[in-house]
This record gives sequence, C-alpha cells and structure tokens, in this order.
Amino acid sequence: MNRSDPAPRRDTQRARVYDAEQLVRGAFDRAEEFGHRTVDIYGSQVTLPVERRFASVESVQSYVDKVLALNWVRAQWDRSAISVRVRIRAGTGAAHYERSDAVLAVPLHTGATAWALRELVVLHELAHHLAPSPDEAPHGPEFCTRYAELTDGVIGPEAALLIRATFAGCGVRFG
Repeated sequence: MNRSDPAPRRDTQRARVYDAEQLVRGAFDRAEEFGHRTVDIYGSQVTLPVERRFASVESVQSYVDKVLALNWVRAQWDRSAISVRVRIRAGTGAAHYERSDAVLAVPLHTGATAWALRELVVLHELAHHLAPSPDEAPHGPEFCTRYAELTDGVIGPEAALLIRATFAGCGVRFG
C-alpha cells in the first residue's frame, strides 16, 4: 500500500450489527411461528411482511439475480451490474460475501435449521456486494444504510423500519 492510499476502514460496528440482526430475525421468526405479524416498534404498531425462505442454493441464486435486475437497484448501485454467484458454504457458522469473485456463500443447514436460507441474510450479503469501494468498513454506516434501503425496497417499509429502529437501539450508526 502506498502511503497516500487511505487505510482500510475498521469494522467497528460488526458486533452491534450482528446483535441487532439477530433481534430482527427473531421478530420475523416469532411472527411466522405464532401467526401474529403485528409488532410494536417504539410506540407504533407495524404489521411485518412475510420474509421469503429458500429451499436451495439454486433458489437463492434466482432471487439474487432478480434483486440485482430490479430497475431501482440498477439505478442506485453501479455494482448491481456485476453478477453474483451463489455457492454452498462448507461451514455452518455464517453466510459471507467474497468481493474478489462476487460470490455469496450460504450454509445450507445447521442441525435441523436452514437459518441462512432467508431473505434478510441474503439481502445483508447483497448489501456487501453493492458497496462502491472495497475500502468501505464492512458493517459501517454506509453498509447499514444500503441494507435498510434494500430491505425497504424488496421486503417492505415495515421491515426496514424494524431494522432501522433495532439497529439504532443497539447503537448502530447509519451513513
């Protein structure tokens, strides 16, 4: 690295983002499990939309292709023109995105659950893909804004409100 090059930004929000996402996914899980989709978010009652679940890597690939082809996504993020390849991740701990090859890796099952084969997880990884610069902090304010905007446009504004409120409650900053 040249001394005039900016240093890569640290991922100081990672733990807070993951904690907040766990709370958001939990709210969606409870809504699905109990069939009661109305939740209170800081004094407002919101009905959560249905979050898509996927059965296979092929279904995740089809979803990713469709999201990246949306007109408003294409208009907002230049990297939406770069195709993403979805593959199985050998480990079960997390999904992840590999920017160098534009690969989204998802574990299929952890025990009896396929926790990563869900819309919120895939949109999180797509928010990484759409980052304009590899030097952006992986879970920084710009990422969080992009993730909330994707969620708003794809799942719905109620889901985005839950993300924004939960992230803010966990001390996550937006850009």
